[in-house]
Amino acid sequence: MDTKDVKDLKQRNPKRWLILIVLCLSTLVLVIDNMVLTVSIPPIVEDLKATPQHIQWIIDSYILVFAGLLLTSGSLSDRFGRRKVMIIGLVLFGAASVLAAYAADPAQLIAGRALMGVGGALIMPSTLSILITVFDEDERPKAIAAWSAVAMLGMVGGPTVGGALISNFWWGAVFVMNVPIALLAILAALFLMPESRGPVRKADPLGMVLSMTGMTALIWTIIELPQTGLSDAGTITSLVIAVVALGGFAFWELRTKSPMIPLELFRNRMFTGSSFSLVLVTFANGGLMLVLTQYLQFVLGYTPTETGLAMTPLAVATLALNGVGAALAKKLGNRVLTSLGLLVIAAGFAALATMESDSGWLHVSAAMVLLGGGCGLAMPAAIAALMGAVPPAHAGVGSALNDTVQQTGAALGVAILGSVLSSSYGGAMPSGAPEKARSSIAEALGLAGATGDAGLAGAAKDAFTTAMSTTFFAGAAGVVVAAILALVLMRGGKNTTAETQEADAELVSASH
Repeated sequence: MDTKDVKDLKQRNPKRWLILIVLCLSTLVLVIDNMVLTVSIPPIVEDLKATPQHIQWIIDSYILVFAGLLLTSGSLSDRFGRRKVMIIGLVLFGAASVLAAYAADPAQLIAGRALMGVGGALIMPSTLSILITVFDEDERPKAIAAWSAVAMLGMVGGPTVGGALISNFWWGAVFVMNVPIALLAILAALFLMPESRGPVRKADPLGMVLSMTGMTALIWTIIELPQTGLSDAGTITSLVIAVVALGGFAFWELRTKSPMIPLELFRNRMFTGSSFSLVLVTFANGGLMLVLTQYLQFVLGYTPTETGLAMTPLAVATLALNGVGAALAKKLGNRVLTSLGLLVIAAGFAALATMESDSGWLHVSAAMVLLGGGCGLAMPAAIAALMGAVPPAHAGVGSALNDTVQQTGAALGVAILGSVLSSSYGGAMPSGAPEKARSSIAEALGLAGATGDAGLAGAAKDAFTTAMSTTFFAGAAGVVVAAILALVLMRGGKNTTAETQEADAELVSASH
């Protein structure tokens, strides 16, 4: 790499902070959309006469398409241009949001959600890959911290925004709101954002097909397994497809001359350590929203809006500690900061596990502050470590791997911790309780309301609180393991091998 190229590579883009706003907007629209759907389900059921099977597909169609396409879209962004792929994704996401908002029946809404999944898969890897190519190593921690904070803000604020929109308009408003945000992000990307891509490489169509098949089958298996068990033929079939396709993908990627994903990344301790840490923390967080929203509404009696407000301390603490974490990263390093943040998150889960059926707002808020503070410290550091181990030429694929890791962890968290919650709840209910009441707290409270059985309602709340404690202690244990893995595996400095330097040079050439 000659002196001019080195200078160009290190030169800071004068519009970089405006570009960050565009990237944060693009991320925000995805996160908010997924979270507002949770409060939209009751009016959708009433208006479209959706069955439980319809609701499952309305939720799962997005997840399956999104997870299945992530790795392929990351590869496409490296090949054809990260800005171009992100803009295409925003156009698709906005158009699909209109289709979903004005759906006349469940089938149209499912189709709209599936198309939104395609758009989301094109947007998400591009945002982080553009970020790491626009910001240099010194400013990157601050940029990643801001990007992560916006994602957390969307996750926590989504239900509150959704509740307000549904109260004042109709359920379709939660999808319509995506359109102006997407339009603003598209215009800003066209006028502010430089194009970047990796070096020209031969396409890997077989790798794309295998990755899409394998990831879709894996996420489907994770979703279905808690409900059907391994005795179900469909679940066994999807598991076999996942194993065969992902095994075939790994085999092919190690042998093809132009792999879609450089699997040698997993030999890098920093990359592997941060990946495992992210899987375990998103595993715990995936179960967090599932369990906590039920506790706040069914046990403490909060409304959906009050539930969203109860989680505000989590967002505030995340935002406050993000800036602190970015400064500490330079002094402590990503390894120590990730482990420290994970231990704080574990303390937050332990605090949640000690709540009782009559706990007050202060207890919930204290736990939220711990969780938010820990996320503000750990998540940006872990993501920065993961992306720092990825050669810039593979920024799109590296970002897609980060997203895939987090999606898989969250799906596992919902599936496994949801199963722990369900089985623990059933076991904690009195043996004489009706079978329907033993299946879920919602069923128990509905039955108690219909029969006027206050004792059944109290027993259900106590049983759910007991089950919640078990679930959150399991989440805390997972996060502690993640902290240990981060300390053990995330050793060594930045990758400075000849291969990475060559990739940097190729990126510079491709960007000019």
